[in-house]
Amino acid sequence: MGICGLTGSSSSGALDSIRAGGNTAAGRRAAVGWALCLALVVGLLTGALAAKASGGSKLAGIPIARPAICSQGALGTCFASAAARKKSAKCTAATRKSKSCGVAARKAAKKKAAVKKKPKSFASATSTKQSSPDGLGPEQIRGAYSLPSAAPLAQTIAIVTAFDDPSAESDLAVYSSAYSLPSCTSANGCFRKLNVFGQEQPLPPVEATWALETSLDVQIAHAVCSNCKILLVEAPSASILDLLDAIDTAVALGANEISNSWVVDEFSSQTDYDSRLNHPGVVITAASGDTANRVQWPASSPFVTAVGGTTLTVSNNARVNESSWSLGGSGCSRYESKPAWQTDAGCSHRMIPDVAAAGDPSSGAAVYDSYGLSGRRGWFKIGGTSLAAPIIAAVYALAGNAAQVVAGSYPYAHSDSLFDIRSGATGSCTQSYLCTTGIGYDGPSGLGSPNGTSAF
Repeated sequence: MGICGLTGSSSSGALDSIRAGGNTAAGRRAAVGWALCLALVVGLLTGALAAKASGGSKLAGIPIARPAICSQGALGTCFASAAARKKSAKCTAATRKSKSCGVAARKAAKKKAAVKKKPKSFASATSTKQSSPDGLGPEQIRGAYSLPSAAPLAQTIAIVTAFDDPSAESDLAVYSSAYSLPSCTSANGCFRKLNVFGQEQPLPPVEATWALETSLDVQIAHAVCSNCKILLVEAPSASILDLLDAIDTAVALGANEISNSWVVDEFSSQTDYDSRLNHPGVVITAASGDTANRVQWPASSPFVTAVGGTTLTVSNNARVNESSWSLGGSGCSRYESKPAWQTDAGCSHRMIPDVAAAGDPSSGAAVYDSYGLSGRRGWFKIGGTSLAAPIIAAVYALAGNAAQVVAGSYPYAHSDSLFDIRSGATGSCTQSYLCTTGIGYDGPSGLGSPNGTSAF
């Protein structure tokens, strides 16, 4: 007997049927039942047995992801989702008393309902007490990287994240209004928020750090590609299995680009999961992490474009200077074989990142989040490779070239169309290019940052 009374064999078939869009009453009941089951056992899936120095953890050998997000100011620098692990641990302790988890789920549902009852005028979420946006805005990001504001072809950028951001759409509306961007809502067909089964309900529990991560990803994707559709797929937990399922759902729903701003420390069985990231004709970007010269997955998978972080200086919407960010994740994978399109000699395995974009929180982007974190709501200044990953996903969308992209290889054949970053370091390494920027490919910045869309 499996979880919630579903056996392993029947669960696989049910999931395939649901994703295939089955419209029978039984199929719909199965979908709802599965989603509710996942919501109730989210704590079991995400409970951490031990926390590593970087904040990562595992449960029964399955890694638990954390958002690669950094906040400037009172919230400190880079942090993992400690709140999510604490909440999950409480639910884990209650798994033998499902009534307790049920109470928690009902409380979460009430909170979501309260959010939905807010005035539909999304701009009203901004009060006179909110500070004005501090950080990079759409015109500064596009100007720095010589980007157009709209894609020549219809494109859908999927954001894959964990837990629910109840204010994702309303916060995007506030952001769009603040920067005079085109409206992107569910009403006009531009925005969709779905669970791992591709359905609008039920949604996962809410967790504040992941909600802020989601606000960042959604708003930055829209900032860079203003006419792209945004598909937000929320995994029911931070288990990599749930996040990989969410990627499958995004692909099935027609995403052209998929941005992932979540990371786990490399683990010995990661190559067993790489095939889940192999989706020809769909671009997948992955944040390289915010732990300097330490390699993270899924960025190290050969089927993604690994995105590192930079310190970007902009004046009058133009790029003045760009150096590698000291905490941007980089290095030589312990487990992934060297892709044929990667030829650096100092690393015998897969090297990350491939490219880079703004990531340093000191020069981060302005993001609006009304759900709040640590008692703070409104405008945040956010960085991390969480910022860089959706920037690069949106650049791919502006290029409209996803069908021609094979894994992370495309920028390597078009590196002349990138800004070569030549200053900055993430530490000290025997092979200097692994930690220090220089001419051509290097660990901290990869091939460089966007200079238009030709390299994508």
